[in-house]
Amino acid sequence: MDNKTLSTAKNLLVIYEDNHLIAINKRPGDIVQGDKTGDVPLSDVVKEYIKIKYNKPGNVYLGVAHRLDRPTSGIVVFAKTSKALPRLNKLFAEKDAKKTYWAVVKNQPPKQNDLLTHWLKRNTKQNKSYANTKEVPESKKAILSYSVAKKLDNYFLLEIDLHTGRHHQIRAQLTAIGCVIKGDLKYGADRSNKDGSIHLHARKLSFIHPVKKEAITIFAEPPNEPIWNACL
Repeated sequence: MDNKTLSTAKNLLVIYEDNHLIAINKRPGDIVQGDKTGDVPLSDVVKEYIKIKYNKPGNVYLGVAHRLDRPTSGIVVFAKTSKALPRLNKLFAEKDAKKTYWAVVKNQPPKQNDLLTHWLKRNTKQNKSYANTKEVPESKKAILSYSVAKKLDNYFLLEIDLHTGRHHQIRAQLTAIGCVIKGDLKYGADRSNKDGSIHLHARKLSFIHPVKKEAITIFAEPPNEPIWNACL
């Protein structure tokens, strides 16, 4: 896969699908839901994929339950039925879905593994969140745990489990401990990645199926490029 390629109905990376859910391995640059850019969102691409695959006339139902930042890659789950969507929304809202991320950082973290707690304050004008060690007005508590999964030649691979879901949480919290994600100019990286991506990937998602009530774990391979390949 060429990282400059965005997802289309023809090249969509489907990693799980049943009657109620469809999970996509989002490419960096894909936008999950429409915004002011007017770019085609991943939700529309998935609808087109379903329409073509199942030869569906008329409009295709698809519900968006969660998002990933545009420069990030990895798992995004959509609801294919109106029965699944509110249950999927509840699952994400109540933190019953266990999310594991991979992040590539330049600096070695202070500890091999740690639980980080910050209070994040969002600046909507900058579309950025700032991590504080103490509660400040209009801040939200953010918790994650990380471990150093691998030492690469010039970088470190961190495996991160999210305990809360805040705006730019991983990016802001890692920056606060001096571990800016590779390519993340917004949070202080010294240079961007050529394709505008950042080295943050939603690697694993575990949850109880909202309709079938079975335990499901989905994995997404990181983008095919040298540094991610070195992490595997």
